[in-house]
Amino acid sequence: MSAIILDKIKKTYNKGKILAVDDISFNVNEGELFGLIGPDGAGKTSIFRILTTLLLPDEGKATVNGFDTVKDYIEIRNCIGYMPGKFSLYPDLTIEENLNFFATIFGTTISENYSLIKDIYSQIEPFKTRKAGNLSGGMKQKLALCCALIHKPKILFLDEPTTGIDAVSRKELWDMLKNLKKQGITILVSTPYMDEATLCDRIALILKGKILTIDTPDNIIKQYEGKLYAAKSSSMFSLLKDIRSYENTMDCFAFGEFLHVKFKNDDENDITEKLKSYLKQHSHPEVEIKEIEPTVEDCFIRLMRK
Repeated sequence: MSAIILDKIKKTYNKGKILAVDDISFNVNEGELFGLIGPDGAGKTSIFRILTTLLLPDEGKATVNGFDTVKDYIEIRNCIGYMPGKFSLYPDLTIEENLNFFATIFGTTISENYSLIKDIYSQIEPFKTRKAGNLSGGMKQKLALCCALIHKPKILFLDEPTTGIDAVSRKELWDMLKNLKKQGITILVSTPYMDEATLCDRIALILKGKILTIDTPDNIIKQYEGKLYAAKSSSMFSLLKDIRSYENTMDCFAFGEFLHVKFKNDDENDITEKLKSYLKQHSHPEVEIKEIEPTVEDCFIRLMRK
């Protein structure tokens, strides 16, 4: 069964001049960890606000846990947990006071649902008397997640939960999400980080308010057409310009310490011999070129270019 359904949702701002969500439809299954993956301005937050009943769509219909987001907003607010992208807890209240406050709002207590947040809260409990405004980025996210879970929601919405936190905290948070999924909670998470896409059961790649594709990360990678190569030299900026100028180059982008290159013609001789000869003429005597497996980010770029 589907825990979340969007059917032809459209949302505009500034009296229709800015199109944020453009005819989007997708389902999230019960107990699924579903990722909405895309850059800033892609429409992720607008979708989250519609699903959490904070915004009304201009067109289309959406349901959460079987309830209509427009007609049944009270029922939805009682059965979901929402962690917005911006830290929105009370900075002048302590960790413990914030958690007690949100538990009281939903008519519960910390002790009643402590088993659900135990693994997360135990990491910040030693600092429970510290004001929320004085916490690090990672601790703020853990507190926000505890507050979103304290009433034992059926569906959890996390809008860019790892933005602005360190790599260790990012890993810890995703480990927490996997544990929550095992407890039967449906999770919809958005992120601009393509490497986090592989941690989801299914993902939707979104750009400028439109869905590019929806599938499992593995299936999206398998659908990548042709071969992909990585290139590296001692002068990476010059290499980027020169490979982009090469007649057989289709796409060339910087990925960490390598360039990821897609060629119009995948003929091995053209790549290993002609390209290296071309690069030597452009002051690149030693160039490392190898075929690689594409990532979700490579697939996103190819879909974006199409």
